[in-house]
Amino acid sequence: MSMRVSVFTEPHRGATYDTQLRFARLVEACGYEGFLRADHYQSMGADPGLPGPTDAWLTLAALARETERIRLGTLVTSATFRLPGPLAMMVAQVDQMSGGRVDLGIGAGWYEREHTSYGIPFPPVSERFDRLAEQLEVITGLWGTPSGETYSFTGDHYRLVDAPALPKPVQVPGPPIIVGGRGPKRTPELAARYADEFNMPFKSVADTARAYDRVLEACERTGRAESGRDPLVLSAGIVVAIGRTDAEAQRRAAPLHEKSALPPEDPVVGSPDQLAQRIGEFAAAGATRVHLRLIDFNDLDHLELIAAEVLPQLDGER
Repeated sequence: MSMRVSVFTEPHRGATYDTQLRFARLVEACGYEGFLRADHYQSMGADPGLPGPTDAWLTLAALARETERIRLGTLVTSATFRLPGPLAMMVAQVDQMSGGRVDLGIGAGWYEREHTSYGIPFPPVSERFDRLAEQLEVITGLWGTPSGETYSFTGDHYRLVDAPALPKPVQVPGPPIIVGGRGPKRTPELAARYADEFNMPFKSVADTARAYDRVLEACERTGRAESGRDPLVLSAGIVVAIGRTDAEAQRRAAPLHEKSALPPEDPVVGSPDQLAQRIGEFAAAGATRVHLRLIDFNDLDHLELIAAEVLPQLDGER
């Protein structure tokens, strides 16, 4: 089985930059492919997530200078948080700072409470998807504009006039874009048109396989192959709580039982072999990359256990 394995984290639960740096360095030392983080400004339960939020792209810029090999990115940046032109510049700069190791996961945004708390506009869902579509068009357009030329765009929500389309990212034509989610219509279409990777987050293998079918059908409808685009990378997010004993696994799973704004998920709670088996099931469904969601930044043993007991069972490039 060949599988790329990254670690996905949620700093809005409570993690300083130094805590994230320690964790990311261990991710790199343990041989994982990447460190990706959520882009949220508020916790999703009763716990306030002290000491408070850290901005995703500020954090990744710093990590770009303090790591050497791992890929760095978001799952996912909310299109409501930043204008597409500045976001394209921001991600391109972090790509430069990392030597070309950035992935941009981007979505329409969904968590209304953090928008209300910090004065961020939160339009209806249809408009959020319209804005996401325009952001994807703008970001890929800016990155793909040849040096010395300018880029203009006129949409319903954004207008750019003679943008210099600078700075350029290291990766050509730009950092891989990840689009994902459970939506049955617009999400597959946007992934087929603009993304390099489609991610199904934290659902069952059966639900994930159905989502893959939808996005592959969208690729056929949009003529992705005929346009010369590479096939979509299919990835899965997996909530992980494993241990050497059942008691250890259950202790790590305890936060999963807390009330949260997150939709229902399908975690792996159990042994390293159970996690390896689940990854194999996702591989059989077509996934070539998984993002393992680990909850506790201070539980470094969890990270090391997976590296020691699960990664050797996967022969993929990491």
